[in-house]
Amino acid sequence: MQSWFWLSIAVIAEVFATLALKASDGFTKIYPVFIVIIGYSIAFIALAKVLQAFPVAMIYAIWSGLGITLVAVAGWFFFGEKLGVIEIIGIFLIIVGIVILKSFSSDLN
Repeated sequence: MQSWFWLSIAVIAEVFATLALKASDGFTKIYPVFIVIIGYSIAFIALAKVLQAFPVAMIYAIWSGLGITLVAVAGWFFFGEKLGVIEIIGIFLIIVGIVILKSFSSDLN
């Protein structure tokens, strides 16, 4: 259970860091740069904690899949980026893949 907590922290920190990367405008705005550095540091520390208990392939797939999904939705919400039918289908397929990995992998239970 503690590993899932750390995975959640890793995903949330990575999403915040990625959004701050966009907001940094190519590292020209200093405050978002600090969020990028802190966010990715927290994300990788938390990810390292999770990898002590679970296999890297499964956790990386879940971490990156959730990150991609949340960043795409946040980009649409905060930055007005396009999220059309094809993008929504892709996000749906990522979520389905994560559910399948979690549901059927004996390594993640």
